[in-house]
Amino acid sequence: MLKYILLVGGFFLLIKGADLFVDGSSAAAKMLKVSPLIIGMTIVAMGTSLPETSVSVSAAIAGKNELAISNVVGSNIFNLMVVCGMCALLCPLKIDGVSLKRDFPFSIAIAGLLMLIGWLDHSVGHIDGIILLLLFAVFLIFMVRTAKKQSENAEEDDFKVMPVWKLILFIIIGMAAIGVGGKMVVSGASDIARRFGMSDNLIGMTVVALGTSLPELVTSVVAAKKNEVDMALGNVIGSNIFNILLVLGVASAIHPVAFTMANLTDTAVLIAMSGLVLLFCIRKKQLVRWHGLIMLLIYTGYTAYIINRN
Repeated sequence: MLKYILLVGGFFLLIKGADLFVDGSSAAAKMLKVSPLIIGMTIVAMGTSLPETSVSVSAAIAGKNELAISNVVGSNIFNLMVVCGMCALLCPLKIDGVSLKRDFPFSIAIAGLLMLIGWLDHSVGHIDGIILLLLFAVFLIFMVRTAKKQSENAEEDDFKVMPVWKLILFIIIGMAAIGVGGKMVVSGASDIARRFGMSDNLIGMTVVALGTSLPELVTSVVAAKKNEVDMALGNVIGSNIFNILLVLGVASAIHPVAFTMANLTDTAVLIAMSGLVLLFCIRKKQLVRWHGLIMLLIYTGYTAYIINRN
């Protein structure tokens, strides 16, 4: 009974936390004269990646290597196909030109790098983790410089801004609620799943991936409903970059993470799915309802394959 209470309580914290987080983050974007896309790819992405960080690092320390990799890859597939798919069903997701040419391809490139590392070494070791963290530092510096340029070039707008203390409070409370809520959901769902005899890899790719991606889902859906579509898309792309470079980087730097054939297959599928979504974006310059429906159907089919495989 306690596990079900944890699930319900976790969902409540995720929803309320995401609502506060989006309000505070969009207010910060306006105050700093930075685009919601940049805020989504940095502050929001980092906040919603907290559960993945916590789960993967804990899994690496505990030696549950399959859970560490499958959590990240599973979360990225979920973010791409379900979070973007759900948002596209709510309203068209217009794709920023810079994001289409730079950020989205970069997220595919680092997934390719992860696949190459896993194929060559059959693990993500200490040195690999350090390389991933260095790439993350370069990415973060680049995003900060981009935000600074946008702030310097922005024109003065006449709008009412949320008080600084209030937006900071909203972001902190929202981030804390998202982190705690995600952990509660994962804890409850994982224990329930193990009762049904699910393997660590299957739990990581499904239950834990879904649980740790709930912040991205709730935050992006709330952002899309509030017409902050740039923030919704930025959150997904940023989170997928953070998950591979930061989450796996930290986890493997602490303890080498084994990379199985199942992980190799799942990473290849992530790259293929990313390529498909990128193709949708290139053709229409936005993700529309029928794109979202196809993405959700593909995810459902792949989940059925994973369950059957395990």
